Amino acid sequence: VKQKKRHMGDTKHFCPVSLKEHFVLHPGLQEHAAKYKENIYYFSTSEYKDKFLKNPEEYVAHSEPIQAPPLRVCLLGTHGAGKTTCARQIADKLGIFHIQFEEYLQELILPKTRKKVGPQFDEEDDNKIPILSEELEDFSQTKTETEKSKQEEALTDEEEAIKANLMDSKELPPEVLDNIVLDWWKKEPFRSTGFILDGFPRTVHEASYLSERGLCPDVAVYIQVEDSDILDRLFPPRLKKWKDKRQKKKEYKKKLKDLKAKMRV
Repeated sequence: VKQKKRHMGDTKHFCPVSLKEHFVLHPGLQEHAAKYKENIYYFSTSEYKDKFLKNPEEYVAHSEPIQAPPLRVCLLGTHGAGKTTCARQIADKLGIFHIQFEEYLQELILPKTRKKVGPQFDEEDDNKIPILSEELEDFSQTKTETEKSKQEEALTDEEEAIKANLMDSKELPPEVLDNIVLDWWKKEPFRSTGFILDGFPRTVHEASYLSERGLCPDVAVYIQVEDSDILDRLFPPRLKKWKDKRQKKKEYKKKLKDLKAKMRV
């Protein structure tokens, strides 16, 4: 016996309620299916199915086809794999936003920290060469305290969580992620333009967060690179930076020695 051809709804196998309310293509499930005007619609949850059945005309196409959301891409990979370089090229070619996640976190706290935070930036601070002055006297305690207060203002709980994430890779709480990530899916200009999210999610915790919030990227790309390729890319510039700092330290020590000898005379 031939079965009747199944007619899919306007959103095919995607949930029409998720699309309408969140502008996200969320796959529907067969156990949450419903028929309306001889068409079959699938829903991501039973709640969305009930919502649709109460007012189906709000979620179906009328004079024009339902608009699909823009492209949303998550680009993943280890440090040094070339994510940011690829992301910039893709964003430029497709006309979508490029969001570098950790750089975005830095920008959120930079007005108060006055500098970028994290192990790599702390290392740079440790290697800074002091500026020689005419007098080789220590700064007063008052001046030191004033400079410290200028360097970093008091952080809010959310800013402290962001700093801890950048410094020690501590997980960002869901409420902090809500204030950052949700806007890219739900607010303009990202909502209608699309984006490529560079370096997020970074952990299972962050991937679970996206799933729980129903924030589905259209594509998730993982760039896999051989360790030797990463070493070839990152080692030469870092070696040059180390040599330059070493040379500056030698020059500083020589100038300091000459200045001390001059002051003794």
